[in-house]
Amino acid sequence: MIKEKRKLLGYTQEKMAEILKISLRQYVRIDTEEDLPRRDILKELIRILNLSNEEIGIYIRTMVNNRN
Repeated sequence: MIKEKRKLLGYTQEKMAEILKISLRQYVRIDTEEDLPRRDILKELIRILNLSNEEIGIYIRTMVNNRN
């Protein structure tokens, strides 16, 4: 979901990593839903990508289920 929203808005992975002040590697892991971002990073993602409450809920549930 993060990847799709990012692409819709025309951001590259590199640009998102730069905006979020994290490494490209770390951002790629968020983009490919391998890692749930820290709370501060998640807040910025929500703001930058203009995620709805529903989208946030789906994303977090998906990430939690992927860990199990």
